[in-house]
Amino acid sequence: MTDIVIRREGEIYVADWGASARRCSVGRGAVALKQREGDGITPIGVWDLRNVLYRPDRGPAPKTALPLAPLSANDGWCEAPDDPDYNRMVRLPHRAASDSLWRGDGLYDVVLVVGYNDAPVVKGRGSAIFVHVARENYGPTEGCVGLARADLEEALAQLAPGDKLIVKA
Repeated sequence: MTDIVIRREGEIYVADWGASARRCSVGRGAVALKQREGDGITPIGVWDLRNVLYRPDRGPAPKTALPLAPLSANDGWCEAPDDPDYNRMVRLPHRAASDSLWRGDGLYDVVLVVGYNDAPVVKGRGSAIFVHVARENYGPTEGCVGLARADLEEALAQLAPGDKLIVKA
């Protein structure tokens, strides 16, 4: 079993999945108990790892034992708490506010979907918690965890169904 553990180490956050701790980014609201949609918090807790999405036009599929699917330009994630598709992958255009998964900045070139607020979905509790590619300077996310692409691909190669994301305060 290989879990990804997120913890603070001095002034930075690190992700550790057994090899060694790697620098990561977390939400602009830091690591805390998640309060609501849009708070920028990376939620403390133990979360299932659901599946991996990737941009096939930006490189080969990452090696992983987790369920894997290519993204298309019409893929999005519903972030509207009052919509029945809240915190679910949707096709764009969508009737409610949705984040495009086909981004130009490379952050979603490889995405590990985290099982946060999805079984069951609680309206307004937060959506779209991913482990994705970090910005070059490890700038904050909207609540996700960001890793260098090479580190994310290395972690994916070691992960399997049943593994968890563990976010510590």
